[in-house]
Amino acid sequence: MSSSDDKPKGFAAMLSEYDAPKQARRPRVGDEVTAKVVVVGSDAVFVDLGTKTEGVIEHDQLRNADGELTVEVGDTITARVASTSGGTIVLRTRAARGPDAGSELQAAASSGLAVEGTVSAVNKGGVEVDIGGVRAFCPISQLDLRYVEDPGSYMGKKLTFRVTRFEAAQGGGKPNVVISRRALLEEENKKRAAETRAGLEVGAVVSGTVTSVKDYGAFVDLGGLDGMLHITELGFGRVDHPKDVLSVGDLVRVQVTKIEETDDPKRPERIGLSLKALQTDPWETVTAKLKEGQRLTGEVVRLESFGAFVSIDQNIEGLVHVSELGANRHVHHARDVLSMGQKVEVLVKGIDHERKRIALSMKDVGAQKEAEQAASFKPTGGSLGTFADLFNKKK
Repeated sequence: MSSSDDKPKGFAAMLSEYDAPKQARRPRVGDEVTAKVVVVGSDAVFVDLGTKTEGVIEHDQLRNADGELTVEVGDTITARVASTSGGTIVLRTRAARGPDAGSELQAAASSGLAVEGTVSAVNKGGVEVDIGGVRAFCPISQLDLRYVEDPGSYMGKKLTFRVTRFEAAQGGGKPNVVISRRALLEEENKKRAAETRAGLEVGAVVSGTVTSVKDYGAFVDLGGLDGMLHITELGFGRVDHPKDVLSVGDLVRVQVTKIEETDDPKRPERIGLSLKALQTDPWETVTAKLKEGQRLTGEVVRLESFGAFVSIDQNIEGLVHVSELGANRHVHHARDVLSMGQKVEVLVKGIDHERKRIALSMKDVGAQKEAEQAASFKPTGGSLGTFADLFNKKK
């Protein structure tokens, strides 16, 4: 005779089981988890992992540089599972320090826990880092996301690293520990990039930090994603080199002009940016005040074989063709007549609004001045009068 447990379950019972909340898989050592703070105890914080067992994390793992606890009930934290022994899930945000630093580093290597250390020396190929009394080595290529020209600038800095290799000491010697800061920064960048990518679209106005300046433009970190700010998009005026406008570390506000997919897994999209798009085009403002035949004073800003470019107002330039320089000889190059920075008087010959070009002349300035002088000339002796007047004077 079968027991009641062996009886087929009714449809209602099966439906009830199906609808019951499913418990999340019990996390394993090394897993990164996101949990909600439910209790802040005197020495530890308890968090809800979505499993039958709560997680626990020591206060020291959640204090800032001033020793203050950085979380409260209801906050969400991200940490890694350091231990599941004894039925307790122990979480950490970084490895412990002190006498057990060696074993903690070994555990961090297998679990992926971040470790804190202070850069203590610079040697060939990298830097030495003191982690709780244990010496670790970080190659220069792993010190930051980009090439580090001066590793010495990191001396004395307390930074966070990922343990990439741990070789236990042989015969009482010191363990061989290799660490990477870049690995952590790349992980953080991936998270930031996902958030940035979700809200990125052509036309969006975003803020970013200049990370490098090249001859052709500058790269801007938008939050885990790099965008390209081409030299032609730095402004309406002529820019000889991007470094004249931007420096590494500058905060900029730019507009997204294009987003193109690529075949590069490290950079899946090509993002075009513009500073110029957020600026007012001075062309219409300046040219609205100009008219053909008007004389202006400008500064020579560029000299070419075909003529000279003269700045007349708000980075608006006009071209004085070599034939309009007013020289009394054949000119092979504008520098034969003019020099950079020279103040010159020019006359507006024409304005091409479609191509945004202004034709100027120095030769016509002289001709216009001569015409004005001729028009204003008046004889100083007065009128000679008629022949009769002259005859009457002689009588």
